[in-house]
Amino acid sequence: MSLDQKINPQAVVHADRFDLRPLRKSDLGLIELHAGDERVAQMTASIPHPLPPGSIKAFIERAQAPVRDEDVWVIDGTKAQGPEVMGIISLEKMDRNQSEIGYWIAPAYWNTGHASEAVEALVAANPLENETMFASVFQDNPASARVLTNCGFEYIGDAEVFCVARNATVPTWTYIKKLRG
Repeated sequence: MSLDQKINPQAVVHADRFDLRPLRKSDLGLIELHAGDERVAQMTASIPHPLPPGSIKAFIERAQAPVRDEDVWVIDGTKAQGPEVMGIISLEKMDRNQSEIGYWIAPAYWNTGHASEAVEALVAANPLENETMFASVFQDNPASARVLTNCGFEYIGDAEVFCVARNATVPTWTYIKKLRG
């Protein structure tokens, strides 16, 4: 473990309609159901479609490891009589006290404001005490770009990333949010 790598237990982050909580082994089935949806996979860089056997189990184990490069939360709606897994949001640790936020929402909750509320809650909580957060979205996903701009992220440029589900390089828009410093 490097000196700048901290072992931090993940806190639960509260929002009005749901909580962002660390992953549990019992989330496996619902994450497989939603992440296995081709529409979800094709809007992320790293989710393959179809899902290989054991991939979500391995994802949960990485997310629960005491030393990790990414903190992952489930968007859990049970406090408002919703489902336990409506999506995933994460912060991938970067150098210089920065992180990259990533998220996906199950299609049943698209266009409901859940993604914006999750991003707002995680940014406000700033659990990694970052100075800056970055995000990128595929250019054919303007709804996700609106989530970021509605949450105060600023566009900084175009890039591209390989999408496993599409087996192709996809153009992206990159955003930044300065939190302090």
